[in-house]
Amino acid sequence: MLVVINGECRELPAGATVDTVVQSLASAPEGRGVAVAVGGEIVPRAAWANTKLTEGARVEVVAAVQGG
Repeated sequence: MLVVINGECRELPAGATVDTVVQSLASAPEGRGVAVAVGGEIVPRAAWANTKLTEGARVEVVAAVQGG
């Protein structure tokens, strides 16, 4: 299925979840410092594994960085 992740179209397997996306993108273990929105709605970390994506879903993944 095709989804849009941070403005880029990507092919994901059927049944992919928010957790699937975070694990493929995040450099920090367990997605630490990461926030995710699907369709403009924030998805709580506790729901990542159970939030399945659908064809054409728009996903934004944002990672916090240290610095000043």
